[in-house]
Amino acid sequence: MTIGVGGSTAKQALATLSDMTAGVAPIGMDEYQARIDKAQRLMAEQGLAALYLHAGTSLYYFTGTRWNSSERMVGALLLPSGAPIYIAPAFEEGTIHKFMTVQGDVATWEEHESPYGIAAKLLDDRGATSGVIGLDEATPFFVSDGMAKASPDFSFTNGASITAACRMIKSRAELDLMQRAKEMTLAVHKACASMLHEGITVPQVHAFLDDAHRKVGAPAGSYFKIVLFGPDSAFPHGVKTPKALEAGDMVLIDTGCKLHDYISDITRSYVFGAPTDKQRSVWEAEKAAQAKAFDAAQIGAPCAAVDLAARAELETRGFGPGYALPGLPHRTGHGIGLDIHEWPYLNWGDTTPLAAGMCFSNEPMICVEGEFGIRLEDHFYMSDNGPVWFTEPSKSIDDPFGI
Repeated sequence: MTIGVGGSTAKQALATLSDMTAGVAPIGMDEYQARIDKAQRLMAEQGLAALYLHAGTSLYYFTGTRWNSSERMVGALLLPSGAPIYIAPAFEEGTIHKFMTVQGDVATWEEHESPYGIAAKLLDDRGATSGVIGLDEATPFFVSDGMAKASPDFSFTNGASITAACRMIKSRAELDLMQRAKEMTLAVHKACASMLHEGITVPQVHAFLDDAHRKVGAPAGSYFKIVLFGPDSAFPHGVKTPKALEAGDMVLIDTGCKLHDYISDITRSYVFGAPTDKQRSVWEAEKAAQAKAFDAAQIGAPCAAVDLAARAELETRGFGPGYALPGLPHRTGHGIGLDIHEWPYLNWGDTTPLAAGMCFSNEPMICVEGEFGIRLEDHFYMSDNGPVWFTEPSKSIDDPFGI
């Protein structure tokens, strides 16, 4: 039997966990202001008259204001200097003020009015009658289209040159939050493996993951859950009707939580029972590919090099080539932060140079159709001297948690 897999009840496994959030703090006002300052410097360098931040992650990143996107235009306009100006329906003005972290004026519109010309009017009030406005790349089309039609004297461009440039480089405070969140999820993984038993269903494991994440200090439980057994594990993001656990099944569990809005995302794969020779061989290939990807992640190297290093290792072991199965059907990894998938990406088409502060998943999954899949997913960040693991990779197929 794989060490650490099975042997405990759910109650016993939960009893091994406790709150892990002591000593962590949310992002502070000084950091929000530093983010705005950096964005305004980049705007000046790129000649932008303004940057529109739509309700969602980028609005929260720069202002600390949590607001979900809907059919109504809500966001903030960042000018080359000064505080952000919020844009919201008039009936939401009081609520916007209560949700603000970074304070700013609120420009409002009534329900019968169009909000799309507000950005141009705000700029006109400050003497700017034309220029380029950057749009948060997550801005819905109905908003970007409405703004373009209402402001023909302005041109619009993808604001990712500002938002991504800021968000992809994490501060020490962000790294610390992600470090703890990932430690929390790894503890949950270990506890979850211990309570597996033949016949357990995917919904039962989902319920445990939620309870376990709450126990370690994530109030909302799991941010997401992918639980796959046996042949189902060959489908990276799951199947419509998942099977229950049987002896000899490959187990794939991918889950994470949020800690002060920063996300963890870790996958473990192991066998419920004794591994077959083929399961062992593929697991070891996966571990080797993950290690090659990590070693290739060096300051100044393109993101593509990390993906290509994992694929080269897999090809030497008979997988692929490219995305062909059996092999790796998707990118090797993704950026992470406030969103589970962020820029840049570890795929062979992304030439972004690796820089200190970037954070990535490392998950060169191997899928063997009709049999099983193996994904070992840990995350690393780029230090000035190269990659640093947030969580140590699985030790071995016989002892995945290094017990």
